[in-house]
Amino acid sequence: MLAKIQSGALRGLECEAVDVEVDILFALPFFSIVGLPDTAIQEARERVHSAIKNSDFPYPRTRIVVNLAPAHLRKMGPLYDLPMALGILVTSGILDPDLLENTLVVGELALDGRVRPVNGIIALTEFARERGFKKIVIPAENSEEARVIDGIQIIPLRHLRDIISTLKNPPALPAKAADTIERIDRVDMSDIKGQMQAKRALEIAAAGGHNVLLNGAPGAGKTMMAKVMRTILPAMMTEEMLEVTKVYSVAGRLNKERGLVTERPFRIIHHTASAVSIVGGGNPPRPGEISLAHRGVLFLDELAEFPKQVLEVLRQPMEDRTITISRAQGSLVYPAQFTLIAAMNPCPCGYHNVPHPTQKCQCHAFQIQRYHKKISGPLLDRIDMHLFINPVDPKYFGASAPTESSAVIRERVEKVRSIQRIRFKNEKFSINSEMQNREIQRYCPLTTEAQQLLNRAMETFEYSARSYYRIIKIARTIADLDAQEKIEVRHLAEALQYRQKIFNCNILA
Repeated sequence: MLAKIQSGALRGLECEAVDVEVDILFALPFFSIVGLPDTAIQEARERVHSAIKNSDFPYPRTRIVVNLAPAHLRKMGPLYDLPMALGILVTSGILDPDLLENTLVVGELALDGRVRPVNGIIALTEFARERGFKKIVIPAENSEEARVIDGIQIIPLRHLRDIISTLKNPPALPAKAADTIERIDRVDMSDIKGQMQAKRALEIAAAGGHNVLLNGAPGAGKTMMAKVMRTILPAMMTEEMLEVTKVYSVAGRLNKERGLVTERPFRIIHHTASAVSIVGGGNPPRPGEISLAHRGVLFLDELAEFPKQVLEVLRQPMEDRTITISRAQGSLVYPAQFTLIAAMNPCPCGYHNVPHPTQKCQCHAFQIQRYHKKISGPLLDRIDMHLFINPVDPKYFGASAPTESSAVIRERVEKVRSIQRIRFKNEKFSINSEMQNREIQRYCPLTTEAQQLLNRAMETFEYSARSYYRIIKIARTIADLDAQEKIEVRHLAEALQYRQKIFNCNILA
């Protein structure tokens, strides 16, 4: 008797259908698996054999052939253990195949028959629903994750021996709504003393999703400002939660107890990180830090300490909002819609051109130039806002006047994001930073005076074409904060000050 169990294969965040075909032949006992399986699948023979025996089911002492179709698609991971075991039980006459009609099955087996969790369940559940499956059998530990997908029956399984009773009387698992969690932040915007321009810039960046470079002396508060950025970001929409949860599920970083990522990611990368850890890859390929920061913030502290070749891999995803990982087996695409916050010192010692009463720069000119050369012009051009952070004036430390809290600023940011969602309701994006040139012309009208100012700035500072459009996008966000439809001179003037060059390129002259 031939059995066919429906399963799926993960290809990045996308899935493809896989038919697990099981046949029993009257020949010498042997268990063979064909259909481009990887090592983890080949090792499933021992896991499936022991799991069936230890679940008190008879194991056929004949030749077992398992085919994973389509044969041209490489299969990876242990998620086919459970479909293979169920296929053997069906061919042995133990399990009624009608119980698995319109059902997708995934899961790893332990030797004692327990069903272990696997990665990517939310992507597989969404795929099953879109393909018209009525049910999906998954490990019980993945059930919280799968419940966020509505429109399909979730059948959690803890042990192989329970498969027949579970399929006949599946437990009721209602769809799970996004829980609202009270935010408990250790830092707040009101904790930052002074630095009014930097606070304003971070508010603009949070409202429009713009990248920011903070350049300043040690101890000026750059790292703290970056960490406070997460406290003024707007709450994620349900669609964004599902996107981020899918990434974390595929990467194996999901909290199985919660099952849904509800807060925007904030990923801090140390300067010793490799290019693969940042963009993704490995064997099997996994999402990198830029994908784990999807819909959130990617923070690079000590930017100039990163190897240049590592920084250069950020250029393409910063522009395209996705990262494509190409391997001999094929290409995978992961999302990378993140806001970059980078911090650095102006020189190796940290005090070049810094108005400090006691500290003076001790670096030679060639040291400063070599330090700056690690950050290429094309990468700098993709960072929307450049800020020089001076040391805090001592008078602010003793000031008792209250400053705006993160909650107050976040409320303004939420209003601006709402304006953008309405504006871009017919587009495939929802924030100003994601606009392309064509959308900029449509949604960013400049007054005549503002256009003249921008033209003069382009001639004076010799900005690139990319800078031209990024300035307009920043001005669009500033105008939104001002609740203005047209971009006026004051909006553009403020946007221009965030594009001033903070590197002294003629330092050796």
